[in-house]
Amino acid sequence: MFMLRISPPTLSDTDALLAFEVDNRAYFEQWINARPDDYYSACAVRDAIATATSDRDADRAYQYLVWFDDTIVGRVNLVGVTRPYFNKATLGYRIGSRFAGHGYASRAVRLAMDIAAAELNLSRVEAVVRPENIGSMRVLERNGFVAFGRACRSMYLHGEWHDLVHFECHLDEPGAPPAIGPAKAASTSGSN
Repeated sequence: MFMLRISPPTLSDTDALLAFEVDNRAYFEQWINARPDDYYSACAVRDAIATATSDRDADRAYQYLVWFDDTIVGRVNLVGVTRPYFNKATLGYRIGSRFAGHGYASRAVRLAMDIAAAELNLSRVEAVVRPENIGSMRVLERNGFVAFGRACRSMYLHGEWHDLVHFECHLDEPGAPPAIGPAKAASTSGSN
């Protein structure tokens, strides 16, 4: 059993977040395009946190740090929030290399989905995964996502094109994954 919580990044998280990003830079760049070199500084991380706060206030995106005790183990985000007509967002997440394979991603996604349903009142959350990232697809499936299509040659990474599998989860339909508990508790802690 472990206690995991997610919370929006604040300026007081700057040093811990920078250390997390630097420690996991090479690991993350296996799966996503690299951030610019100048991102890896305290000033740039503070700017990114300020942007995340602004996006949250404007209902554009919701970023969360994934914490185990006082250690950042990952990030989970709901971005591209589209309210009129669609009421949706896109989910993204990453867990640090030394924390991978211990259920943190599944639990962090569950906490984010509870917030998406109970606090943000989203109806649909989408996600994309490269087909060779089997672990990430399992995380989505454990959280009620269903694959609905494949986009061929749609992501350019490390000098080659990659396919992406598209997933969706409807939060306002019968059979949608149930919330863990009260919305306030879901955003701060949980156990698995």
